[in-house]
Amino acid sequence: MTLDIIIHHGYIITMEGPGCGIINDGAVGIKDDKIIAIGSTSEIMNSYTAHRYLNAEGKAVLPGFVDVHIHSSNAIVRGTSQDLPNSEWMFHSILPMLSAATTDDLVKASMVNLIEGVKSGTTTFGDFDIPMLHLVKNHIKLKTRAVVSDLINDLPRDVTTIESGELYPFDYSSGNEKLDQNRRLIEEYHLSNGGRITCRYGPQAADMCSEEMLREVKALAQKQNVDLFMHVSQFPEEEIQCNLRYGKRAIPFLDELGMLQSNLLAAHLTMALPNELKKVAQSCAGMCMCSNSIVMIDGKLPPAREFLDYGGTVGLGTDQAPGNNCNMMFNEMKFASILTKLQTGNPSVFPAWKILRMATIEAAKALGMDNQIGSLKPEKKADIIIINLMVPHMTPILERPVRNIIPNLVYAARGEEVETVIIDGDIIVDNRRLLTVDESHAIREANEAAKRLESELTQKEWAQSHPLTTFTNDGFY
Repeated sequence: MTLDIIIHHGYIITMEGPGCGIINDGAVGIKDDKIIAIGSTSEIMNSYTAHRYLNAEGKAVLPGFVDVHIHSSNAIVRGTSQDLPNSEWMFHSILPMLSAATTDDLVKASMVNLIEGVKSGTTTFGDFDIPMLHLVKNHIKLKTRAVVSDLINDLPRDVTTIESGELYPFDYSSGNEKLDQNRRLIEEYHLSNGGRITCRYGPQAADMCSEEMLREVKALAQKQNVDLFMHVSQFPEEEIQCNLRYGKRAIPFLDELGMLQSNLLAAHLTMALPNELKKVAQSCAGMCMCSNSIVMIDGKLPPAREFLDYGGTVGLGTDQAPGNNCNMMFNEMKFASILTKLQTGNPSVFPAWKILRMATIEAAKALGMDNQIGSLKPEKKADIIIINLMVPHMTPILERPVRNIIPNLVYAARGEEVETVIIDGDIIVDNRRLLTVDESHAIREANEAAKRLESELTQKEWAQSHPLTTFTNDGFY
């Protein structure tokens, strides 16, 4: 049998079984969009021929990373909303800045953010953002696998009027427009592009949506057989608002509405009480852990370890560039492990193998896609990355008595070691070169858009009193 691609002589990290399932001197055979065979190099090379052979000697071959939670367009204001008090971050920084961006600005920023992710090994993105009817076209151009939704809320268009601790004003016409955009997204793109694009509904959070909106979203998701993205119990303000509006905390409120189900991926859960966390885990909803973002913007570590203890499933996400500054899964893996070790005072928790699973097969499971992606197995999608280990910070390679490849991938890799990215059997990145879009052009366009935005933001009255404006004017930034 003649295959399209055979990757041979590599360290094949299948992510099958309870650990990482490594095959030394292994090979993977690909035909069309599927993995056909996996085994030793001699076995695969003796059984198949191929149109193209990729020599992976001195390299790791593993399933592409699954970033379960990213707001890709936020990169238009990358690095502008960190080092702030948590009460300032949402309504006095990130949302006002983004409100000045045009659709064109957001699309161009999203493209460079997705390029960043792809070139550092991400093959599937859980992109939860607006305006997704436009942003989804970037995924189509790049040929990434994407699970996409809009951010639906009932907040007014001018968020600078919102004050913490006071009941949010709702603009139901604005909310209905956002819901309609998400509905159109699903109608036009769900299961499109060979199934690479999957759509969901995305109510932003319990405090930002009316009960009527949440009930309608739930009914629509059930009717159209699609899943949900949602921030759940993320900030102290969310609990304050839910108590003010509904007389109960966010998770009990969502439970009362019947929204804690297996079709929900709940982001963060930072403020969840133990009994609430247990309720979400046992509902079979998944959790996304965005360590860098939440520690940087809220000073807290999401309770992923506890969620796992309750039997839940956790996938890693990179969240947004303004408060995380980068969207690389290597960065996320390293800090998810290190910060949990620090929090618990136990250096043995979240070992490298478990963290790598949370970026691949467990992340796929959190998205309900583990039957298609997340591990290297015959009949699964050919979403594969090849990582060069023959660089100073990944050398030497040891196999006995301790194999060091997995710890070095999690704790030492930087993303630049990713040489090849294959999605749906197509080579998207070849020898570090992106093949689907012009990377230099995308970077130039994003910078031009940011310059336009910069000019507008400097005219805003609220921007003059922004703490980071003061840092800039005083020379600290």
